Amino acid sequence: MELGINAQPAPFSFETTRTALVMIDMQRDFLLPGGFGEALGNDVSQLAGCISPARQLLDWARSVRMSVVHTKEAHAPDLSDCPPAKLQRGAPGKRIGDPGPMGRILIDGESGSDFVPELAPLAGERVLRKPGKGAFYATDLDDWLQKRNISSLIFAGVTTEVCVQTSMREANDRGYNCLLIEEATASYFPHFKQATLDMVRAQGGIVGWTASLGELIVDRESLNVKARK
Repeated sequence: MELGINAQPAPFSFETTRTALVMIDMQRDFLLPGGFGEALGNDVSQLAGCISPARQLLDWARSVRMSVVHTKEAHAPDLSDCPPAKLQRGAPGKRIGDPGPMGRILIDGESGSDFVPELAPLAGERVLRKPGKGAFYATDLDDWLQKRNISSLIFAGVTTEVCVQTSMREANDRGYNCLLIEEATASYFPHFKQATLDMVRAQGGIVGWTASLGELIVDRESLNVKARK
């Protein structure tokens, strides 16, 4: 089913069967107190507002049977996939691998590395562990998408200017059409989010498109009418 929506800097069209929703790093370690986000000195409450829109987006993607990918930034317990420069981020005693209120910080398998309950994956949805900021770095995401004939990606998640933007730029370089849903992403610094939206859609959409959730979400009857045309 082909859909077209109002977006910036121009309308965005996509085929639902050839599109995947990529939900970036909606993890307890970034969104809740006691995780890596807070360890870096951030106010994690700044991210809370994107959870409900992200859930609405996820429900919509499921309703149209779109492929869904949930990424999680998390490292192996022995930290073999975490470079020394990254290990230095955060305050001493609150760095990657250190004990925290939700287990070892940003370590795969710990409570903090898991997704917030509202955005938990369903059976059959892809969970992609990534050791870096971008979803394509040191992962098989590109191969997975290519095998499913995916050509467009809809992005949401946190944080807008770091892991979301990095993943969009990686996808853009690989030839994917990228759309970022504005309400379903957030930053610890709201002006960073706005700057990222502006950068993504600048110069005729040099990285991709952005759109509001309301432009994308339509009821099932409307979708059925479009599908019959």
